[in-house]
Amino acid sequence: MTRKQAREEAFILVFEKQFNEDSLENIMELAVEVRDITPDDYINKVFFGVYEHIDELDGIISSNAIGWKIGRISKTSLAILRLAVFEIKYMEDIPQSVSINEAVELCKKYATKEDASFVNGILASVVKQ
Repeated sequence: MTRKQAREEAFILVFEKQFNEDSLENIMELAVEVRDITPDDYINKVFFGVYEHIDELDGIISSNAIGWKIGRISKTSLAILRLAVFEIKYMEDIPQSVSINEAVELCKKYATKEDASFVNGILASVVKQ
């Protein structure tokens, strides 16, 4: 699995958790069983890491989403932002520009062009801090 594919799987897991009260482990097990994914180190680190640091990540997103409350951000964009901010903050082996670009690409695929611009702006602000 390429990093791009792994990132997309991690995004889907982060997105799913927003609607599911099950434990992270159960969500992962179900994804392995139903979608036949093989979680690699990246997927495990991002999925579990996002929810380990969820309050911090949401705080960073909130402080950079001027005029927006977390509850008003679409679930898709929020999952993408959480994943990208986690990468920027905790995964030094991934260039920040790659995290931003991949987040924008995920938005283009799973959300709208406006969401992509919104996410790009927030992540650019995060990187400047």
